[in-house]
Formats: sequence, C-alpha cells, structure tokens
Amino acid sequence: MDTPNVRGPEALGLPEAPGLIAGSNAQLAELLRLMADGDRAAFSEFYRLTARRVFGMAKRVLIDAGLSEDTAQEVFIQVWQNAATFDPNAGSPLAWLMTITHRRAIDRVRSAQSATDREAKYGAASQNLDHDSVEEEASGRLEAEAVTRCLGTLTETQLESVRLAYYGGLTYREVAEQLGAAIPTIKSRIRDGLLRLKTCLGVS
Repeated sequence: MDTPNVRGPEALGLPEAPGLIAGSNAQLAELLRLMADGDRAAFSEFYRLTARRVFGMAKRVLIDAGLSEDTAQEVFIQVWQNAATFDPNAGSPLAWLMTITHRRAIDRVRSAQSATDREAKYGAASQNLDHDSVEEEASGRLEAEAVTRCLGTLTETQLESVRLAYYGGLTYREVAEQLGAAIPTIKSRIRDGLLRLKTCLGVS
C-alpha cells in the first residue's frame, strides 16, 4: 500500500502551537477504520484533524521545529501503515496517536544522543576535553535517564493522563473527554502522577 503524501502543519495553514482537535473519538475511530482499507480521503481528513496536536507534542519533546515536522511526518506514515492495529477497546484514537508521537519523538532524542555520544568518544580520543563541559553533558544525560526511569513508576492511567496533559497540551477537560473519565478523576491522576514523579526524582 502506497503511503499518501504528508506535509507539515504550516502547509495546511495550521499553527505550530497545538490547538483544539476538531474530531470526536467516534469520528477518528471511523477514519482509522477506513484508512485500514486504504482510503486516502480518510487519511487526509484524519491528518487535517490531528496534525496540530501531533506537531505540538513532537515540538514539546524536541523543541526544534524542523525535527518536530520530520517526526510528525513519520508518525502519520506509521499511522497510515498501521491503522488496522488500532484497538478502540484499548483506548481513544487520540491517546493511541499521542503514544505513537511521543515514542517517535523520544526515539529522535535517543538517536541524537547516540550521535552525540559517538562524537564525544571520538573527541576524547583525539584531544583533552574541558572538564566542565563533560560534567555538564553527563549530568544532562543522567537527568534524562532519571525522568524516563521515573515515568516508568507511574500507573498506566497516570502516565496516559500526564502525557496527554503535558506532552499533548490538553486541558483537564480535554484529557477527560479523550479518556472517557470525569474531570476530578483526571485531576487526581495527574496530581498523583506528578507527586510520584517528584518523589522519584527527589524534587521537593
């Protein structure tokens, strides 16, 4: 199955910052079902409705707009190729999409870190490196590893809520709508998840 062309958010006149998603869960689920059958029009509509959110999450993780756009394109290619794997009983379409986006963005970070590590090793073999810069790099890597490790201590519901709120840029109400839970429940999940993260990271 050929992959449809995927353009960046600005090509559709979409802002870089994540905005409100226009499609309901039922609508997005139906579009995914049609995409699984090779419906390109369904893909275009799915992309139109979710491109801002995907680009917004990618940019929250990667910061760089160019890398974020490349990652968003990879996400939609993956969605087109794997639409049939979406299980509506396992979660909402947006939660599924945001999980794919977050993983893609993290993979980009890890790939960049690996390249940095290789360059650092080469530099260390050819010249003496400044102690402060080495210490700063090591510290930053350890902090990233600590965050990843501590995210793993959250429950599945806490992690999904925190990801949607802080990586997806959703409000409490939007998270509640996407996960089919009451707003107080979502607030409690996010609060408890952040407290657990702070405790794990040793942040007072």
